[in-house]
Amino acid sequence: MIVIPAIDLQGGKAVRLEQGEASRATVYEDRPTRLATSFARAGAQRIHVVDLDGAFAGRPQQLELVARLSDAALAHGATVQAGGGIRDAQSVESLLSVGVGFVVVGTLAVREPALVQQLCERYPGQIIVAADARDGVVAVQGWTVSTAMTARELAEKAQSWGAAAVLYTDVSRDGMQGGPAVRATAALQDGLEIPVLASGGVGRLADLDDCAAAGIQGVVLGRALYEGAFTIEEALARC
Repeated sequence: MIVIPAIDLQGGKAVRLEQGEASRATVYEDRPTRLATSFARAGAQRIHVVDLDGAFAGRPQQLELVARLSDAALAHGATVQAGGGIRDAQSVESLLSVGVGFVVVGTLAVREPALVQQLCERYPGQIIVAADARDGVVAVQGWTVSTAMTARELAEKAQSWGAAAVLYTDVSRDGMQGGPAVRATAALQDGLEIPVLASGGVGRLADLDDCAAAGIQGVVLGRALYEGAFTIEEALARC
């Protein structure tokens, strides 16, 4: 199971939100590149970067900073998967052009599925589809709008398009450290050949054991690292 530390960007700083709400942000680092360097030096293979300003604005807002984070990660053998406000092909291409290894699309996958299929074909192995859900129903536009699509429906579409992976986030658990949605994530993986990555709720090392035992292939870690529940080194050693 791959462990993926997260860096969420708001106003040029690394923050963590609670349940995706911009008003419930805690600032953890004024210089996010230091985080990317430390995570990569510790042995993380991949770093999850989200442009929160972009997610709420509907277009990328911090491309230059994401590029610096990607450079910092690559310098120590890690790659970045980045998202936030990716609503058109140009935004995808801009991220890939600055060295990002994977682009995460959520709203775009729901609103323009044909375009995302084209992007998956154009950039094989580099497009990750985000299934951000409340009670199994996908939420878009920075998690502010619920749709009529279930996470299962979106994940199956993502596989048919040739996506590299599905990133499943239980929005109600994000930033809360109350435990990840192990059962729901494992159920989503069942029947899919592409990996499903879990995000949201990890609060202790035992949560990683639970995810690994359930066959989950990757886990994104956020607040637990920043609050000192465990270190990235401890998490990597566990998996």
